[in-house]
Amino acid sequence: MSDLPSRAVMSEPQEKEVPAESWLIDWCERGRLPDSLVRLGMRRLMKQRLRDEGIDDGEARSKRFNRLVDELRASPIAIETQAANAQHYEVPAAFFHGHLGEHLKYSCCLYRTGKETLDQAERAMLEEYAVRAQLTDGQRILDLGCGWGSLSLWLAEAYPRSQIVALSNSRGQREFIEAEAAERGITNLSVVTGNIVDHQFDPALLADGFDRVLSIEMFEHMKNYRLLLNKISGWMREDGKLFVHVFAHRTLAYHFEVKDGRDWMSKYFFTGGTMPSEALLLHFQDDLRVDRQWWVSGAHYEKTANHWLENLDAARSELMPLMVQTYGAANAGIWFQRWRMFYMAVAELFGYGGGNEWGVAHYRFSKRPG
Repeated sequence: MSDLPSRAVMSEPQEKEVPAESWLIDWCERGRLPDSLVRLGMRRLMKQRLRDEGIDDGEARSKRFNRLVDELRASPIAIETQAANAQHYEVPAAFFHGHLGEHLKYSCCLYRTGKETLDQAERAMLEEYAVRAQLTDGQRILDLGCGWGSLSLWLAEAYPRSQIVALSNSRGQREFIEAEAAERGITNLSVVTGNIVDHQFDPALLADGFDRVLSIEMFEHMKNYRLLLNKISGWMREDGKLFVHVFAHRTLAYHFEVKDGRDWMSKYFFTGGTMPSEALLLHFQDDLRVDRQWWVSGAHYEKTANHWLENLDAARSELMPLMVQTYGAANAGIWFQRWRMFYMAVAELFGYGGGNEWGVAHYRFSKRPG
């Protein structure tokens, strides 16, 4: 999704010519261009991204990929974790309540027939996780990077004899999930606040380890997967399983980076993130090994994001006061449009090439013997 340039910052407006793309981004953010034209520009930038990353040059692509793997192995587990958290969750929960589905699933949903409502597609993907992660009632399950608790709350209700632990680096999310659990009478869910980079579970909570660890669209915010998977492995029972859902490109992997003030997506929504390729995690199997992997067409994410955008537009009058509360009256309109642009970018990215370039990868890991 890092395929839109950001506005250039003009420190000397009378002496420097403003790049044409800066005016275009400014016009997009102020809603002066029709959505159809904005989406067309996004698709052109995605085509350029593919060329820049070597999609048609096997040797160049291989060199770039190996260099990225080396960079990730030399990195900390994650960078800019607070920035990434603020970019997606600085708005209150009511903002997401206003346009996500009933489960508040802020990640790709599953449209088996293509005719599902957003609520139905949310449930379908949650049910798919349960099958692919091989969940059964009575297990100890960790939801790693739990967002607004869509998975944790669903697991707690679907598996009432299981103990569910949700890890979030946002106190606001923790308070929201705990309030939801209390309202629903859920007693088998615990929410822990912590940063994956340095978090260590209380020994009493960790007990003998987790039977299952599930992580939904958190790995994209990580860097050193070797250290990350080593840490997760230490939280798992010897026969435990890790299930991971990440968005990915079929062959390319790259950083979300802001260079020279460019890259709109990285600047506003994915600072410090990584776009994995489908094969990227296969290069970090030191402590956990992949038992099975799956590919989910990007068309599912395209439908998800278009549903979010449709709901956002329909709820504009109700949500604008939250924009004012969060960003201030002067910036509320621009930020509402940025969220619209974000969802358009997600839809266009994952819908590109019929959903066959970028999509969603699922993996089930088990611990290596010994």
